[in-house]
Amino acid sequence: MTMRFTLVVGLLAGALAVAMTVALGVGAVQVPPAEVWGIVGHRLGLPWPAEVSWTRARETIIFDVRAPRVLLGAVCGAGLAAVGTAMQALVRNPLADPYLLGVSSGASFGAVTMIVLGTTLFGTRGSLPLAAFAGALAAMVLVFAAARAGGGVSSLRLVLAGVGVASVFAALTSFLLLTAERGNEAREVLSWTLGGLGGVGWDTLWLPLAVLVAASVFLMTQARNLNLLLAGEEAAATMGLAVGAFRVRMFVLLSLVTGVLVSAAGPIGFVGLMAPHAVRVLVGGDHRRVMPAAILGGAIFLVLADVAARTISAPQEIPVGVLTALCGGPFFLWLMRRGSRRAEGGAAL
Repeated sequence: MTMRFTLVVGLLAGALAVAMTVALGVGAVQVPPAEVWGIVGHRLGLPWPAEVSWTRARETIIFDVRAPRVLLGAVCGAGLAAVGTAMQALVRNPLADPYLLGVSSGASFGAVTMIVLGTTLFGTRGSLPLAAFAGALAAMVLVFAAARAGGGVSSLRLVLAGVGVASVFAALTSFLLLTAERGNEAREVLSWTLGGLGGVGWDTLWLPLAVLVAASVFLMTQARNLNLLLAGEEAAATMGLAVGAFRVRMFVLLSLVTGVLVSAAGPIGFVGLMAPHAVRVLVGGDHRRVMPAAILGGAIFLVLADVAARTISAPQEIPVGVLTALCGGPFFLWLMRRGSRRAEGGAAL
């Protein structure tokens, strides 16, 4: 690891700590940063601070209300960034993202189907991630089947197939909600489909956090294989990579991660698109550096986006998925324009 990469990771980690401190302190009740970490340290049993100088109400607000939400934002942002980074390498497409390729829409459809039908084979907490995973995997299979139909998988085919599959799953989800018998519950689920971190508790965090840690460790061990894929399938096979089997394993893993994150926070788009591109400017294209940097960058972005969602029109809260889409839409168009210019330049040569 170079000194530059170490410095970048250190700065990103520090920025994440600052973003989480801001997120914990901002709200209807403003809490100073020193008091925020004093409360956190006190609840974790650390030897500092020596004296308790805050009220019990503030401690409840910080540790029991805001902390789970902030941590879920960091976990979801990191997980979506990791998935997006891996997807862009697997399909050799800079526009790949779980939201744009319809995987998040498939996960939402699976989760909403379980909620509306009331099917809970393993209890609600166990069945919801499984249903979202099944929907995400089905969407990914459909996207690649549609993109391969009639020829190879090109960037344009992949994006168009993703848009089509996402539209179908979004329509099916809307149909389920409109025909649901329980009106109040349907409205709550409809709000959830816009992406949001509200209403989370400590008991909701363990599964997304465990999946993020396990998936991040595995993906970082696969950084060399992801680098090989960027050189092309033939070159990767020459270097000893079983491309087909590797892609199948990775697609299943990425569908699982996406399903778990969507079941916890709803479909939050464009984080997996923007974070990898942003950090490549700082650390280059090697996935041994891109993956950890993107994980930190995605966590920072979603934590700050949630702060904005809570404060822009307070006391009304904007779904964080709306804000990420407002940022990601122009970014997506810029990437497409840049890709078109490069293609035109190559053709001119």
